Amino acid sequence: MYRSPFYYDAIYWILMIPVLILSLYAQFKVSSTFRRYSSQPNRRRITGSQAAYEVLRANGVHDVQIRPCRGSLTDHFDPRDNTIYLSEPVYNAGTVAAVGVAAHEAGHAVQYAVGYGPIRIRSFIIPATQFGSKFAFIALLLGLALYSQPLFAAGIVLFSLTTLFQLVTLPVEFNASARALSTINSAYLLDDDERKGAGKVLTAAALTYVAALLSSAVQLLRYLLIFAGRSDRRR
Repeated sequence: MYRSPFYYDAIYWILMIPVLILSLYAQFKVSSTFRRYSSQPNRRRITGSQAAYEVLRANGVHDVQIRPCRGSLTDHFDPRDNTIYLSEPVYNAGTVAAVGVAAHEAGHAVQYAVGYGPIRIRSFIIPATQFGSKFAFIALLLGLALYSQPLFAAGIVLFSLTTLFQLVTLPVEFNASARALSTINSAYLLDDDERKGAGKVLTAAALTYVAALLSSAVQLLRYLLIFAGRSDRRR
């Protein structure tokens, strides 16, 4: 049965508006929570770099470097040079937020060291995801302009790789946070009330990944609806 393009657009926006609101809320929550606990020194005066080292040591990982990097919220683990990069507000800062963020990035290093399944899958699909992100929209636009269903379908497949990457990223991020909080607890890096603050920082960060997945999934649904609508018109 043929349906107007407006029907599919209405479905898309009904789903997308709440996702956009969630994305804005997640960004606000990350910045506000990080700012709040970045101004709260932890009682043991443990810096971000020290917290990262403790997580690595507790998990038997000894070949990972810990280095500072510029910016704010630019913290990450780079498996290519086996190095944890901590931002300026984290590396030498003895705050609750610094410990939480640094421990989380160390959690990623531990994941690579122990061969954690989801992170191996994510690493495997990164080249395909990068290729898909570059050429998906080209294929989609050409498919629309030339009214080519095979080309448009190819664009959908390429774009779906991004959604798959976001999906695999969720367990990776949640597991890194779980590893971080477990070590913070077992090594007594923070007091009980401070651990709750670090948990809030990591929960806020995780919300951004949930929003990114939902946004990508809704966008993928939109392309699928367009494809279905064009198929209806050809009948």
